[in-house]
Amino acid sequence: MPDKSPQRLALATYVRLTRAANAARNHAASNLTGTGLTLTQFAVLEALYHLGPMSLSDIAQKILTTGGNLTMVVGNLEKMGLAHRQKCPEDRRQLIVVLSSKGKALIRKIFPEHAAAIAEFMAALSPTQQDELGDLCRQLIR
Repeated sequence: MPDKSPQRLALATYVRLTRAANAARNHAASNLTGTGLTLTQFAVLEALYHLGPMSLSDIAQKILTTGGNLTMVVGNLEKMGLAHRQKCPEDRRQLIVVLSSKGKALIRKIFPEHAAAIAEFMAALSPTQQDELGDLCRQLIR
């Protein structure tokens, strides 16, 4: 009978969780092929599209990335004409990131396909299992 010590079980579960998260991320990234966007660039556009203009720190928190990486990502989105930084109207010391009309049009076009691909990936689990997985993930986050 295999060793079921708490530590071995935790490590095995961690490996499975990491593999599943990587598979989900790779599946999502593969659906962006042909858009010219990385998964992080897409995440920034999607966050801005659904939540509106935000500071870099707010975006980093929403999409779970570091501020240093995000500075480069937003810079590349600016070069592509998809977003721009501007002074925050409420606090002129702070910069916010805003979608351009080109960025809005792009995310409006590709988001439905992306959402459908995620739904397809998650269909390996029943709706009840998806709810249970969400609950378990929330417990780990706490």
